[in-house]
Amino acid sequence: MASALYQAIEAMSKDKGIDPEIVVGAVEDAIALATRKYYKTQENMRGEFDKESGEIRAYVYKTVVENPTEEAPMEDPDNQIALDQARELAGEVEVGAELRFYKDTSPLGRIAAQMAKQVIFQKVREAERDTVFNEYNHRVGEILNATVKRVEPMDVIVDLDKAEARMPKREQSRLEQFAVGERIRVVLLRVDRAAKGPQVIVSRAAPALVQSLFQSEVPEIYDGTVMIRAIAREAGERTKIAVTSRDKDVDPVGACVGMKGMRVQSIIRELRGEKIDIIEYSDEVTTFAEKALQPAKVSRVSITDLGEKQLEVIVDDTQLSLAIGKKGQNVRLAAKLLGWKIDIKSEEEKRQEVEQQMAALQGAPQTPIEQVKELDPAVMEKLIAAGITTVEQVADMTEEELGEVPGIGDKSVEKIAKAVRHYFGQYEEGEARPEPEAASTDVAPAAEDASELEAAAADDALADSDDENPEVNAEGEESSMAKTPEEIYAEQNAGTGNIPIEVEESAEDIAALEERMSQEDGYSDADNREQGIELNNQIMDDLAAETGEVSDETIDADDHHRG
Repeated sequence: MASALYQAIEAMSKDKGIDPEIVVGAVEDAIALATRKYYKTQENMRGEFDKESGEIRAYVYKTVVENPTEEAPMEDPDNQIALDQARELAGEVEVGAELRFYKDTSPLGRIAAQMAKQVIFQKVREAERDTVFNEYNHRVGEILNATVKRVEPMDVIVDLDKAEARMPKREQSRLEQFAVGERIRVVLLRVDRAAKGPQVIVSRAAPALVQSLFQSEVPEIYDGTVMIRAIAREAGERTKIAVTSRDKDVDPVGACVGMKGMRVQSIIRELRGEKIDIIEYSDEVTTFAEKALQPAKVSRVSITDLGEKQLEVIVDDTQLSLAIGKKGQNVRLAAKLLGWKIDIKSEEEKRQEVEQQMAALQGAPQTPIEQVKELDPAVMEKLIAAGITTVEQVADMTEEELGEVPGIGDKSVEKIAKAVRHYFGQYEEGEARPEPEAASTDVAPAAEDASELEAAAADDALADSDDENPEVNAEGEESSMAKTPEEIYAEQNAGTGNIPIEVEESAEDIAALEERMSQEDGYSDADNREQGIELNNQIMDDLAAETGEVSDETIDADDHHRG
C-alpha cells in the first residue's frame, strides 16, 4: 500500500497535469542536495524515496579504483575508493564497480528542509512548463475558450482550463472591457517556453481571430470552397478581408455575408461592434486597389513604381475624404491588404500637378546650337537639318544617337561631345582651358567734382550727336549748338574788345573726359538728343554767367587803368 506521502504526490501531479515520477525525482534530488550542503562535501550524493514506507534516504556513491601509490595517488578521494578498502566493506569487488554508502539524514534541520522544499517547487514548475508547452505549442492560431481570471493594469490573465494565459494590452481591443469570470474567445498567438509568468500568449486583436471566426461561422471557408486571401485589421475600429472562390458558381462575398447578413453579424457581435468590409480578391492589383478602397468610388489607379510597389489613386474631389477615411484609416487598411503603398489624389490636385509639370517643361532653358563656338559649321548644319537646334538636345543625346544623325561619323561625334562639354565648362584631364581675356589696365582717375564729371559726359554725348548730324542755320553756317562753349565765348568777346579768358583744365580732367567719351554711347534717338541739348544749354548758361563776371572785372580794371 502506498504511503500517505506518495498519495499526496499523486494528487498534486494530477492537479498540475504532470507525471508523479517527476515529483518523486524532485524529492530525491532535494534530499541529496540538502544532505550535501549539510555535510559540506562534494561527494556524489543521491536520494531514494520508498513509496511503500514513505521514507527518504540519502546515499553516497563511490567508484572502486586501484590501490593508490606514491607514483599514482588517488585522483578524486570524495568519489573514489581503493580496491582493498572496498573489498573489506563489500567483499569481492572489482575495479570500476560502484558502491553506495548510507548517509544519515536525521541531523538535517529546518534550513535543510527549506532548501529541499525550494528544489521540489522548482522542479515541479519546470515540469509544469514543459507540459503546457507540449500541450499548446501545436495549437497556435486556434480559437480557445477562456475565462477571465484577473484583470491587471497592462494584462488580462485568463484560464484555459489546463493552463493560465496572458493577454497583453496591445492584444486587446479598445472597445472591450473584461470582468472577472467572463467567458471569452481568444486566439492562441504563441507559447513562450522561457517566460517567468504565464507562458501562453493569447489575443483578441490579431487578424487571426477574425480568420478563425469566419472559418467557424462560414461553412464554405471551413471546407475550402471560399478562401481568405488577406486580412487587414485595426482592432476595435475596422477590418478589411479579401476572399476568393474556387467554385465559379459560389459568390465569395455573399457566402461570407450570409442570408440577410446573419453570418457576418454574429462575427460583429463577437468583436463588440467592429466594422467589417468583405472584398472580392483580384490578381490584378489595380482592380484589387479599387475594391480595397470601398466604400469610396475610385476614378483610376496607376502603378507609379513597380519595384517599390507604389500606386497612385485618383478620386473625385467629393470622394477624397471618404477614400482616405477617418484619420487615414481606410487607405491605411487598404495598403495593408494589398501590400502596396497608396498615394491618393483628387482630380483637382492631379490637374494642378500636371500643369506645374507642363509649365516646368515649357520654362526650361533652350540655348541655340549656334552658341557653341567650337562646333564646326558643317556639322552644325547637319544637326539643324536633323531637327537638333539646341545645346540641351545635344547634351541629352547619347553617342549612339548622335551617330545615327545623317552625315555624322564617329569623329564628328567625338568633336560634338567635346564642344558641348567645353560649352558647359567641363574639361577632362589634359585638355587645355582657354585663357581668360586680359582686363583693361587703363583706369580713369576719379573726378574731383561729380557735377563737373556729369556735365563733361553730357558735353561729350552732345558733341558726338552733333558730329553725326550738324545743325546748319539759314545762311549756311553752323548754328551755335554745333560750337563749343569756348568758341561761343570767343565770338562774343571779339566784338567788345574784351580780353578772352582761357579756361584751364587739368590733365586728369581731360583724361577723365576722354575716357567717358570712349565709354558713353551718343544719343541716338530724338528724345535723348533733346535731353542732351537741354543739359548743354544749362552748362552754357552757367559758363556764360561765370565768364560775364570775369568780363566785368576786366572792364573795371581797364577803366581804372585809363583813369
